[in-house]
Amino acid sequence: MVGLKPSGLELVAADRLRISWNDGARRIYSVRELRDACPCATCREVRRAAEAGPALLPVLKPEQLQPLRITGMKPVGNYAYSIAFSDGHDTGIYTLEELRALGQVEAA
Repeated sequence: MVGLKPSGLELVAADRLRISWNDGARRIYSVRELRDACPCATCREVRRAAEAGPALLPVLKPEQLQPLRITGMKPVGNYAYSIAFSDGHDTGIYTLEELRALGQVEAA
């Protein structure tokens, strides 16, 4: 995937992101899919704990009760994007390879 980079980012709905890639491919991502796939250490640990067994019901913050949205997205060097979500989470750095593997191919 050397040289593969986004050529366009667009929120096509409050809960959908389109990334156009420099090879002509376009993918649609749900905001929930991106949030659930967050690669940060905290989120990886939460997912690992959930796999280990049932947990107590979580206490949610008010912002977690609102519909999930992307509130910001910025490049990190030439290899990744940082995505900020409306639930206050903004520590995940999504590599271009991770982003390309997520989402659904958008038909032309």
